[in-house]
Amino acid sequence: MYEYYTIQLHLLMMDKEHRAAPDQTKGAMGCCLVNGKNSTESVTTMNKANNCETAQQAEGDSSGMYVTAQRGRLSFSESQVLSCHEELLSEDGELKNNITRPNAYRPKRKSKSLYGAYPDTNFGPKASLLQSQDTTLTIQDPGSQTLTWFKPPLTILIIKKIRDESVDGPFVDLTSWLIKVMQRTVFIEKKVLDDPQITRQLGKLDILNKLSTFQEGVDDLKDKIDLIICLGGDGTLLYAASLFQESVPPVMAFHLGSLGFLSPFDFHDYAERTKQVLDGDKVRLILRTRLKCDIVHEGDTVSSHDAQKRSIRDVESKHHILALNEVVVDRGATPYMCHLDLYIQNKQVTVVQGDGLIISTPTGSTAYAAAAGASMVHPNVPAIIVAPICPHSLSFRPIVVPAGVEIKIKVSPDARDTAWVSFDGRNRRCFDKNDALIISTSRFPLPSICYNDPISDWFDGLAGCLHWNVRKSQHSLSPENPSDAHDPL
Repeated sequence: MYEYYTIQLHLLMMDKEHRAAPDQTKGAMGCCLVNGKNSTESVTTMNKANNCETAQQAEGDSSGMYVTAQRGRLSFSESQVLSCHEELLSEDGELKNNITRPNAYRPKRKSKSLYGAYPDTNFGPKASLLQSQDTTLTIQDPGSQTLTWFKPPLTILIIKKIRDESVDGPFVDLTSWLIKVMQRTVFIEKKVLDDPQITRQLGKLDILNKLSTFQEGVDDLKDKIDLIICLGGDGTLLYAASLFQESVPPVMAFHLGSLGFLSPFDFHDYAERTKQVLDGDKVRLILRTRLKCDIVHEGDTVSSHDAQKRSIRDVESKHHILALNEVVVDRGATPYMCHLDLYIQNKQVTVVQGDGLIISTPTGSTAYAAAAGASMVHPNVPAIIVAPICPHSLSFRPIVVPAGVEIKIKVSPDARDTAWVSFDGRNRRCFDKNDALIISTSRFPLPSICYNDPISDWFDGLAGCLHWNVRKSQHSLSPENPSDAHDPL
């Protein structure tokens, strides 16, 4: 069997004898050539290696079949493919009716996916991967994710760093420009106006009464905000993400804080950059995955025993929290070690004895997890990082697991005390023996706007913020001093 991308046939007008059975219209050998009596000849080619598709249509009558290609995995038998070719070839081996050969057209080569090449699922002459429509997942290439507005963005939420006078000036300038020049509605936190200096500056510009305010935990911002602009550091972006526990508007972060690893934009050209985002002009995005966290209590609708066996999709938790960086379970103020049972996909994989455990996203792998010795993982990698904090074992190393697994953490029955859990450094609460913490990847990522592209921004952050692999350069050997060649330094 030959496996190729799904071919979806849109039938316009066909002769009855050329109407194919449903299971015979689902694939072709990299191309599909359709021929009918007095019909339009359509040729669709699919470049399997590069996921390209092109269509060429020759002249003919208005009846016939139009063919488009969509990504998928189905098959044609060898006899069906050869039969198709024999029907279209004349006695001298040329294509009938001047049909263009599929190899004669070279589709434009697309860039390679960040997920790598599509794997060949034929293994040797007699083995292949079992195909299942129920488990097929289509994911857009992370390298091609671009922001688009289907309606003009009118409401902008500005989150500024609190108690930092260096951010006050940029905040006032940005707010004034958005209201007066761009004619946008601006939302800010109500507590920002508690600063008399900011209130005085906004009043002088006659924009104080044009601002909309909200209060965390009181006002619901769902479906009210089109774009989020952060003025501060990484903590400012984490706080902005916590305000949206479901779908998050695109986030544009200006570096006005301490570290700024997640804030790639400089404020000196804010007007030009912000207008580019509002216009949707070639704006690249990186989707930062978040963790969905549920704490299930023994007295809830499911018992602690059932919580270990049931999937998170079956647990109706009223209080779930989304974390962008990490979930941390630690020993708190107690002098005793954390004693935790760790489950992955309902299997107990280990017992954690130490100061605690970090469950991190790739975005959070450059934060607390990096300090605990975990690998730094690019945000486009679908993964979850599990890193112990000061484990009482020399062999307990951090691990990286697939993003789709379900993780459960329980305080061991043999633990001497309770533990504490926090989410992105917030919502800290006690975690006792009757609780089960269930963690999975949320379907609501944070769409972060890139300064250049996902790869360049990440490595610029590693070099500029974390000084990754900074070392004094080794001197080259001088040809005038061959005696120094034995010196390895």
